[in-house]
Order: sequence, then C-alpha cells, then structure tokens
Amino acid sequence: MLAARFYGIGDIRVMPTEPSPELKEGFVRVRIEAAGICGSDLHNFRTGQWMSRCPVTPGHEFSGTVTQTCGDCAGLVSGDHVVADSRVGCGHCASCRSGQPNVCRTLGFVGEVCDGGFAQEVVLPATQLLQLPADMPLRHGALAEPLAVALHAVHRLAPTEGARVVVCGGGTIGGLAALILRERGHEVSLLERNVGRQALLQNIAGSTPLSADEEDWETHFVLDATGAAPVIELACQRVAPGGRVVLAGLFHQKPQIDFNRIVEREIEILGVSAFADEMPQAIALIPKLGEKLDALISGPHALQDLPQRYEALLAGTEIRLKTLIAPNGTSSAW
Repeated sequence: MLAARFYGIGDIRVMPTEPSPELKEGFVRVRIEAAGICGSDLHNFRTGQWMSRCPVTPGHEFSGTVTQTCGDCAGLVSGDHVVADSRVGCGHCASCRSGQPNVCRTLGFVGEVCDGGFAQEVVLPATQLLQLPADMPLRHGALAEPLAVALHAVHRLAPTEGARVVVCGGGTIGGLAALILRERGHEVSLLERNVGRQALLQNIAGSTPLSADEEDWETHFVLDATGAAPVIELACQRVAPGGRVVLAGLFHQKPQIDFNRIVEREIEILGVSAFADEMPQAIALIPKLGEKLDALISGPHALQDLPQRYEALLAGTEIRLKTLIAPNGTSSAW
C-alpha cells in the first residue's frame, strides 16, 4: 500500500510500504477515505517532540470504511463508516481508570505511538474507533476529532449565556470554537493576523475581527488557540478581573506572565488536552454544520501531495482551516 512515513525532523516521505499487519482479536482494518493535517502533525514535523517511534505513519484525524474485522469488535462490520479516537492512554493510571485518558501522564496519539491515517489503510483496535452515520460525508467525519477538541475547549471555557468571547487564533481549533460559540448565541471577537482567514471566519462563522491594538477587550472569557507566548501575555493583560483564559494551543516558547496580575485580579487559567467525552457530541453536531464545514475545507488532496501540503501550511499560505488528504481518491461517500 501507499503511506506517508515520518523518518525524523523535516523528513516525511510518501512511498509504497508493506501491507498492514494481519488482524488480531478485536482489531479492525480501515480503508482511509479522508485524513486531516493537524497543527500537531506540523509541530512533530518540525521538532519530532511527541514521536515515540520512527519511522511511523502520522495522521490522527481521519475517517474511513471498515474492510475487515477479527473477533469481537463492538458491533463493527465491514462497510461501516468510522472515525478514529486519536487518544492512546496507558489504560491503568488513575486518569485512565476514571475515564479521563486525555490527561493520562503518558498520553500518546494515533500517528505517533502507532501508525495513523496518512496511508491507504490502517489497522486499529475496535475500541479506538467510533461509528459514523451511514449518510454522513466522510470528509465531514474526518473533522469529528478536531471538532471534539474545539468542543472541549468551549466546555472548559464555560462562558455565561450570551457573554462575549475573545478567541485568539483562527486556525482549526480556534475557528471551529468560534463557529460553535456563535451557534450557541455568543458574540465572538477573533484575534487572527491572517487577513484572509479572518475574513473567511467573519463570513462563515460570524465572528468580528479584533485588533491586538484594541485596549479594552471588555470580556471575562478568552480562548487561546495560538500557543503564542506574546498572545497569552496580551490575553492575561486584557482579560477583565475575575475572567477566565483557556489555553488550547501548542506552545513553542515559555510566556512571561505577571502572576501578580493573575492573583490580584483573580484570573483563572485553564488548559485543554485533546478532548474528554466530546467525540459523540461532535459527530452529532456535524450535520448541523455541514455547509459551513465545506467552506472551511481545502481538498481533497492526493496522498502523494502531503509533503507539499505540509510546506504550504508551514508557510502560512493556506487560508482554509483544514487540509484534507484522500489517500484512496474520492468516492460517492466523500
């Protein structure tokens, strides 16, 4: 089969590989129909930070069709449409046992600790898959995972009804969070330096552009999806006393935060690690967002074009929120 293989920092190759392994009890073979490029894929490409093995096939945001099962696979059968639960917890720590694998101390992800979705097929435990409605376009199904992350970020933020929310960053998570918040009746101000993406989200999600030079954000709720130290520093300076800042981005620098300001103004700072139980909620939400999601998708792109898509995303030339790869081409289910 054809697969993308990550060999080390800056080195990803699309090449013929050995067929996926034979199935073990409880495992499922999935033909990949749509796979999204995540910011963490790009972070790993640049730093290799979370890769526990090399070479490995990246990709944790994907949907596909079950082609083979072995033994008890939680009711999954050939022909079912599925999406991957990206999280791989240890299974035995206190967090995993309490149903919170997203805060497992040794949390890994599909595409990092095992082969992922940038390939024509993948073999995973049935427990790692969720079934999609048969009539859901598989391009939309591939967005279930990042939509679950955005939902978790919104749930952590927990803005009061009708409150104005400032979202920092209009990438996949920030953009989807803005869309969710607008659907829930919130006014959303979006801090995003990419003018094209800012305009796209203003048109599709109904967010209002926000300038970093604006002095008073007049909000108690800030959701950051940039992971940029200067943005977090600015958010902590501008959020209202008693406000809440939720961090959903990946950091490349350590912010210089004035913790006296946090103490004196009783500001809450909360983190977001992947998602908790939001995947089923995301799947249920997708039909309502279908047309808007299509406006945020770039693709389908061929698997052979993956390295070029990485380059475009790293260069910041892609305006749309999610770049989708179709490893097997498109079908009527796309």
